[in-house]
Parts: sequence; structure tokens; C-alpha cells
Amino acid sequence: MSQGKEEKVRCAWCLSSPLMIAYHDREWGLPVHDDQRLFEYLVLDAFQAGLSWSTILNKRDNFRRAFAGFDPVKVARFNRRSTERLMRDAGIVRNRQKIESSVENARVFLKVQQEFGSFNSYIWQFSGGKPRQNKFRRMQDIPANTRQSDAMSKDLKARGFRFVGSTICYAFMQAAGMVNDHVVGCFRYRQIRKLG
Repeated sequence: MSQGKEEKVRCAWCLSSPLMIAYHDREWGLPVHDDQRLFEYLVLDAFQAGLSWSTILNKRDNFRRAFAGFDPVKVARFNRRSTERLMRDAGIVRNRQKIESSVENARVFLKVQQEFGSFNSYIWQFSGGKPRQNKFRRMQDIPANTRQSDAMSKDLKARGFRFVGSTICYAFMQAAGMVNDHVVGCFRYRQIRKLG
């Protein structure tokens, strides 16, 4: 935990830049039930694999443009030409496997929507339908994965999703507010807890 320039106590991971602080203060851990936003997190968390979140966050607007506003219907229609276009886009992470997996994940995402009525209905089952309220006091106490993220990863992989290992799934759960992993001293902890 650390003090930001507004003298609010925040989770220490966000203090490296104003953009990270804004993401922490306005978005991270806030429960998300919008399918398009959930798809955005799937794409961004997959691209984060092996990289820092700040790298991805700094390129987020470029990713949004490159991936049709994270509209899974549009991304599912991407083809080989689209992949080559994205491989030339210096504004995003140019990793062919991650680009191709994002397109394939969009196609599987649409199948899940058909089966469950929404991706939201499907994905929130892994946290019991509501945010899990953790009570971590220090950043080092927060796990990289959990039983729930293991189950989520296994099921997503069985459905054909790629770049959805348990650690990526747990990062997704944190971002989408399926778990409240703000440390208890952070000013956002109680705010998020009230929403759960």
C-alpha cells in the first residue's frame, strides 16, 4: 500500500503512472457484467501474458482500435488479411499467436453466448455469481491463481479458448470484479465491497 498524490491510500501496484492510478481508481475490481467489456478483458489479459499490465494499458486505445472496439462479432470475422494488418500495427503487441488466439476466442465467445444467453451468465459462475470478498492486507498475500481460476481455465480451454491459463484467468477475475483484491487498507476496498 502506498499514498498517491491525492493522499489516498492505494494498492502499491498502481503507483507507477497516472494511467495506472486512474485504472486502479475507476475500473480495477469493479464488477463487470457487460459482455463486450468482458471480451475486452479476455483479449487484453491474453496479450498481457509475459508482459507487464502497464505495457498493455498504455496500448489499450490502440488495441481498441485494432480489435474493432472489442466487438466479438466483428473480431470473429477477422481473417488472414486482418492478422497480417495487425502484425504491422506498431501500436499493439505484435504477437501472431496472441492475435490469432484473440480471433479464435471471439468465435468461441459467441458460441458461449448462444449456449448461456450471455458470456456474463457463463463466466460469473466461477465466482458463485457474485464478487468474492478477499481480505488481503499486503500485496504479497494476493495469489497468482486460485481454485476458482483453475476451474475457469480448465473449462475455457475445453471450450476452445486459448491463452487462458489459470494466472491469466485470475487476472481477468480481478479486473472484472469477480474478486475484490484491493488490499484492505486501500480506499477502493470498502467502495468495491459495498457493491458485492
